[in-house]
Amino acid sequence: MGSRGRPRGGRDRGHGAEPEPTPPVPEPEPYPEPGSASAAASGSASAAASGSAGAGEEETAAPEPGGRAERRRLARRVRRRRRTRRAGELPLLVVVALCIALLLKTFLVQAFFIPSGSMEQTIRIGDRVLVDKLTPWFGAKVERGDVVVFKDPGGWLKGEAAQPDQDPAGIKQVKEALTFIGLLPSADEQDLIKRVVGVGGDTVKCCDARGRVTVNGAPLDEPYVSPGNAPSEIRFEVHVPKGRLFVMGDHRANSADSRYHLDEAFDGTIDENGVVGQAVVIAWPFDHWRRLEQPATFLTVPDPARTGRRRGRLGRRRGTAFA
Repeated sequence: MGSRGRPRGGRDRGHGAEPEPTPPVPEPEPYPEPGSASAAASGSASAAASGSAGAGEEETAAPEPGGRAERRRLARRVRRRRRTRRAGELPLLVVVALCIALLLKTFLVQAFFIPSGSMEQTIRIGDRVLVDKLTPWFGAKVERGDVVVFKDPGGWLKGEAAQPDQDPAGIKQVKEALTFIGLLPSADEQDLIKRVVGVGGDTVKCCDARGRVTVNGAPLDEPYVSPGNAPSEIRFEVHVPKGRLFVMGDHRANSADSRYHLDEAFDGTIDENGVVGQAVVIAWPFDHWRRLEQPATFLTVPDPARTGRRRGRLGRRRGTAFA
């Protein structure tokens, strides 16, 4: 009657129909060579995949880079480097400090030890005074009333009993070295300390009707003179030459000052160029600390007259001379 129709959707396989094509199988990718970029990428990917599963075990097993132990090692290295650097800088710092001390002693301030009582009670035996050496470099002149340290003009320290050296061997040399650079007070026996009473052009005289020392006719009120001492037991009248100073100790009965050298050249005055510096403060001991200022009485002294003649010594020395 009618023929059987073909099955829907394709040819009849039983009657010589063509088989359906098999899908192609993808070829496997070649294994990446070690060290290549692809190997690194694949390794990191696998590590990330495996690390996501055991992240907790990973953190406890391997130490984190830059951890506490590493920081401690770094801190120890830094400390060692600092100690080494400080040890190398110490000698340089010592040399610099010594150079500064030497410059201070040479040009600015120097400490002096007082071995005698010629300036008592203002300055006592054993006091340490600081002497200003800077202002003369700027042209400052010594003024009346200043306490100055100066070099022995020649023979002023004759007969002075030298103090015995009690320091053991080695200590004396160390003290001399420290004194040289200014770290210890100077006890140089060739230095004296006195108060300036008259400067170049002044006429210094003793005494007026009340037994006072006068400068250019003005009497001096001298509260700094040691108690029990007269202003002077030696009568004199001296016209101070230009560039020279007439000096006296505050302990008038125990000071071999200008009054005891009136029969020498320049009538006992000292050269301004021999002045080491002005004593400005008593630095030691602390209970005797004080500034050495110009007494007010010297502010009333008038300027010297343009005409004036030296008339030399009018009296004789009394007592024993001490520096």
